[in-house]
Amino acid sequence: MNIPKKIKNICCIGAGYVGGPTMAVIAQKCPEIKVTVVDINEQRIAAWNDKILDNLPIYEPGLSEVVKEARGRNLFFSTDVDKAIVEAEMVFISVNTPTKTYGVGKGMAADLKYVELCARQIAKVSTSDKIVVEKSTLPVRTAQSIKTILDAEGKDIQFKVLSNPEFLAEGTAIEDLHHADRVLIGGDQDVDGLKAIQCLVEIYAHWLTKERILTTNVWSSELSKLTANAFLAQRVSSINAISALCEHTGANVDEIANAIGADSRIGSKFLKASVGFGGSCFQKDILNLVYIARSYGLEEVADYWNQVIILNDYQKRRFAETVVNTLFNTISGKKIAVLGWAFKKDTNDTRESAAIYVADYLLNEQAELMVYDPKVKPEQIYADLDYLNTRSEEENRRLLTVVTNPYEAMDDAHAVTILTEWDEFKNYDWKKVYRGMKKPAFVFDGRNVLENELLKSIGFLTFNLGRS
Repeated sequence: MNIPKKIKNICCIGAGYVGGPTMAVIAQKCPEIKVTVVDINEQRIAAWNDKILDNLPIYEPGLSEVVKEARGRNLFFSTDVDKAIVEAEMVFISVNTPTKTYGVGKGMAADLKYVELCARQIAKVSTSDKIVVEKSTLPVRTAQSIKTILDAEGKDIQFKVLSNPEFLAEGTAIEDLHHADRVLIGGDQDVDGLKAIQCLVEIYAHWLTKERILTTNVWSSELSKLTANAFLAQRVSSINAISALCEHTGANVDEIANAIGADSRIGSKFLKASVGFGGSCFQKDILNLVYIARSYGLEEVADYWNQVIILNDYQKRRFAETVVNTLFNTISGKKIAVLGWAFKKDTNDTRESAAIYVADYLLNEQAELMVYDPKVKPEQIYADLDYLNTRSEEENRRLLTVVTNPYEAMDDAHAVTILTEWDEFKNYDWKKVYRGMKKPAFVFDGRNVLENELLKSIGFLTFNLGRS
């Protein structure tokens, strides 16, 4: 196989949350490499090329500065997928791998149709040997399936498939890319496979030390991503389970988190009680892990990891039930403010956000919701609710209103719910908010971000997760 000593041209298929930021940083740090990000979604590519950097399709702190530096120099966004593939020596596959909604594995297994379509397109249009890199989160042994598809065209062209999973946390993605804990690269352990791995190592070595670039076989790399997300989600569900116990015993979940987090064997990260985890990865990857375990007959392993999902669903439901029960067991016709719709702060991503499911529960009780989020657009909020198909689109729009002013959301409300930990919520004039609300005025802090004693001194009745 013809493997270049240095990569000069990269193509990335998929301009979403992984492909866009990752390729932007590679282009920033490797100015001698041409990086082309392609997508069949014309609107998304147009947004990436927008002269107004605030209009980028992804909100991520620091991203606009990176794009501004590299775009037009060696970073390009295009809908001409075939041309970019033909010219590239290395092709990243960075498309969505949602959970299947049909057939075998429905509700658990990863849907790999977009990955397969990419592999077929690469095989069809390639005119030279290529290194193909899995950037999407994929089930273990997907690389072999991709390689089979690539080789099926029967051309005199060779491909090497690498696994390079992303470990970004939304909201800190650029920081994570610039100062990664580790970069993981998996590939075949034969001569050409090791050469291909080294090509990708040299790209990341432009800004990371070699000690932070880990190389493994391809199967270990694929399974490591699923395992990492499962472990992180497990910690969130673990502390949330304890938060429920704290509310009944008088213990304080934050004090418990500090105590156990001080143990060096445990550590302090991901021990923040909340209304539940969301995002594009945790639930999808755990369900994928559960499906893989079941497919090998490992039922106890599958049941263990599935419990993480069960607990997360319980936490969202428990929070919503608390709102209803506290408001005298009826919220029909009552105005409730929802602050935050993104699944976490510093992102406009709403995939699997806890806010969606809490809002859906409250709407089932005929509450009138006023939603404010500083970065999520109204059409996305309505689309998230409509996707659940719980009620008609007309009813969703009758019962839920999206506003651009947080004080408008809270004025004349019976209660305020905090569902995303945006920093700006801490700085509101809560005395003004109290004056404008119906009495008694309730605050349900699903992220434990507000000063509880301050709210109480103003006159609010408050609920905090993990506190009696």
